[in-house]
Amino acid sequence: MPRYVVERTCPDGLRIPVDNQRAQACLAVVENNATKGVFWVHSYVSQDLNKSFCVYDGPTPEAIRDVAGKNNLPVGSITLATVLK
Repeated sequence: MPRYVVERTCPDGLRIPVDNQRAQACLAVVENNATKGVFWVHSYVSQDLNKSFCVYDGPTPEAIRDVAGKNNLPVGSITLATVLK
């Protein structure tokens, strides 16, 4: 399956609460992603919390963009990536 890096800009900062609300939100994201065959691998966030770089496996950039919309997450760019061997 193709792997993509999604760059997001969050002007107000990406803040994820560490509580039951976060767990419920993450579960909803996973469920939305699965509807399009999109799977989150891992993410990185800038020190100021304004940018994130998220790695996903998914069938197409359009599928990733679609689930991002359902999850109310911004998408700046989607780049197809390969692992260096």
